[in-house]
Formats: sequence, structure tokens, C-alpha cells
Amino acid sequence: MKTTPPTFSARTDLFDGKVILVTGATGGFGRAVSMALAAHGATVILLARSLRRVEGLYDEIKQAGYPEPAIYPLDMEGATEQDYAELANNIETQLGRLDGIIHCAVQLGTPTLFAQSDASTWYRVHQVNLHAPYLLTRACLPLLGKSSTAALLFMTDDKTGAYWDAYQVSKQGLTAMAGLLAREYAGSSLRVNCYQPGKTRTALQIKAYPAADGNDQLPKPDAHLDSILYLLSDDCDANGEIFVPA
Repeated sequence: MKTTPPTFSARTDLFDGKVILVTGATGGFGRAVSMALAAHGATVILLARSLRRVEGLYDEIKQAGYPEPAIYPLDMEGATEQDYAELANNIETQLGRLDGIIHCAVQLGTPTLFAQSDASTWYRVHQVNLHAPYLLTRACLPLLGKSSTAALLFMTDDKTGAYWDAYQVSKQGLTAMAGLLAREYAGSSLRVNCYQPGKTRTALQIKAYPAADGNDQLPKPDAHLDSILYLLSDDCDANGEIFVPA
């Protein structure tokens, strides 16, 4: 496990000229990351299921005077291989480049005993947490390869106890996939890393632990932005690492 260098400071122009795709852009982490990337000069591709919510985020970024983002409404639960091929083609046609992807989209499902798990929930959770990142990343690898320095960042989780069902298995699969990609692209212009935020005050955390004491005292997604911006920036030369909060 690694942490962000204490000397790192996100400059205002850190992502000037960069195009970064954020999945789950209207969720807890996705929204915070999208705003931060835009504030530091990136053209952000806002990928989310709800057109209304993503349009609201688009308006916030525009009103703040940041670079105009791109909207891409897509339901990752039902998206197909062809949908992601079209996404990559549209990015290249309309924006001409792609310098990074951060996978923030996530499904918790219904944590339960394995023997009592529901097959439809299992498939849905794996589709969003593992299959969609696979299909999207594979479709976009040629574009990322054209960037002089590109970053691929997976939001992961280290839950290893009982009862986490599809969520735990899909997240561990995501970590394994990130490691595979990092090894295959070692020495190239593409860096692949994971960020493991731990307990954070998000809708997923509240759903997972609805009666937990201290939910209100947990850090918000904003507390993780320095680490995430570092991992997506050219200041980072790490590859194949799992980062955690300092």
C-alpha cells in the first residue's frame, strides 16, 4: 500500500489540455472528482446513468467558469460491448484524445449469506463493478495509448469478511484486473493504479452500514481529492500500486 507524496500540491493548471473520463460522475466520489478535475483545467467526460443529474453537474461546472465538460449518459448495468465501442469512437471524433479514466461507478447490491444470495443481484453488481470497467477500458485502450502520458485509476475496496456477496467478489476482481493491466503496460505511457479510500461518507456507505455510529463523522469524498488528483496527474510515476489515504 502506498500514499500520496506529502510534497504533492495540485496546481491550478495541473490538467490543462487533458481529457479525463469519470464513470459514475454524479455519485459521491464521481461528483467530487469531476468538479476537482474541471477546477484544475481538465475537460471532463461526465458518464452517468441519469441525464437529469448529469446535466445538473454540467451546469455547475460551466457556472464555475471551468472548461466545458462533455455529457455521456449511459446505463452501465445494461450497456453492451458495442455501446463502449461507440463511446470510444465518439470521444475520438468529438474531443480528439483521452488522457485518463477513473472508474467511480459502483453497485453495492444486497450483502447477504452466499447461500441466500440472489442471482439477478449477483449479475447486476458484477456488471457494473467489473464487467463494465473491463468493456470500457478495453474499448478506450487505443485512445489512451495515443496520449503521451495516460492514467487509468480504479476505485477499489478491501472488504474481506463474510456476507459481502457480489460486492466483495467484484471489487477483488477489479483489483486483480488493474494489476494485470499494470503488468502488461509496464514501461509504456499508461499508468494503472488503484485507490482504496476506506470508509467515506457516501450513499454506498450509508446503505452498507445504515445504523452505524459515526457515519456523520466520516470523511467526505473531498478529503480524498489530493490523492486522486495526484494519481491521475503527470506528477505520478507509480504503476501497479494500491494507494490509500495518508
